[in-house]
Amino acid sequence: MKKPELLVTPTSVAHIHGLAKAGADAVLIGEQRYGLRLAGEFTRKDVREAVDVARGYGIRVYVAMNALFHNDKVDELGDYVRFLADTGVDAIVFGDPAVLMTVRETAPHMKLHWNTETTATNWYACNYWGRKGAKRAVLARELNMDAIIEIKQHAEVEIEVQVHGMACMFQSKRSLIGNYFEYQGKVMEIEKKKYEKGMFLYDKERDNKYPIFEDENGTHIMSPNDICIIDELEDMVDAGIDSFKIDGVLHEQDYITKVTQLYRRAIDLCAEHRERYEAEKGQLLAQIEAIQPKHRPLDTGFFFKETVY
Repeated sequence: MKKPELLVTPTSVAHIHGLAKAGADAVLIGEQRYGLRLAGEFTRKDVREAVDVARGYGIRVYVAMNALFHNDKVDELGDYVRFLADTGVDAIVFGDPAVLMTVRETAPHMKLHWNTETTATNWYACNYWGRKGAKRAVLARELNMDAIIEIKQHAEVEIEVQVHGMACMFQSKRSLIGNYFEYQGKVMEIEKKKYEKGMFLYDKERDNKYPIFEDENGTHIMSPNDICIIDELEDMVDAGIDSFKIDGVLHEQDYITKVTQLYRRAIDLCAEHRERYEAEKGQLLAQIEAIQPKHRPLDTGFFFKETVY
C-alpha cells in the first residue's frame, strides 16, 4: 500500500538532521519575508545548507512563498525564485498568483504546491490550480474526513493534509499587537526575526488561550488546541492521501522530532501492518499526550465535524 509522505517543519538547519533520522520524508522551510507561519527562519544561506543536508538523507525540501505579496515585493520575487531553482529545492509552496506567474517566467520546471490556507475546500478548485501548473494542493484545515476523501477521489493533483499541530484562525496584515501597546501608551518592540511564544489571547467564556504573534506579514492568531489524529489515519491512508504534514510552528525542536518519530511509526504500521497499527495506535497517542505542553490540549480538529450547508 502507498505510504503518504511525512512532511515536517524544522526550526533550523541543524534540526533537519534529527527529523530525517526520525523518519521525515520532506521538510518545509523558508523566511518570513516570503512564507507564512514557519517553525523557523531560513535565510538564503540556510536554504542552501538545508538542501545539502536533506540530500545527504535522501529527503525533499520545499520552500514557502505563500505570503500575500503587495506591489512593493512583486519585483523581487523573480530573484528569489531563481535562487531557489539554482539551489535545487524540490518545490515552492504558493498562494498568491504572482508567484505562479513568476515561476512560469523564471523557472518553468519548478514544482508548485498550491496553498491558500482556507480556500482549498473542493476538488474542482484543486484541479483548476493543477491546470495552471500546481502539482499539489494543500487542503484547508476546516474540512472533515468525508470531504477530504471525496476531494482525493476526484483530484488530478497530489493532496496534502495537516495531521498534527496548530492551525491559523486569523491573520491581519496590520501590526495589531504593536498598535495595541501604542494605544495603551506603552512602547513594545516587536521581534521580526523570531516568533514570540509567550503571548496569548484569553477567552474567559471558553477558557481558551489563543497564541498570537506578529511578524513581517502582520498579526497571526492561532488555534487554542493542537490537531492530533495519529490514531485515526486509516481512512486517509486507504484513500491514498499523498502527504501528511506535521506543523511545528511555536513548538520546541525536541517535541517536533519526537512527534515525527511517532507518526513515522504510525504511518508505517497503518500502511503495512494494519492489525499492529490498530493494536498500537492508542499507545502512540498516549506518548504524544505525555509530552504535549499543558497549555496546548490535543483534539481532532475538523476531521469529525459534521458539514453544515
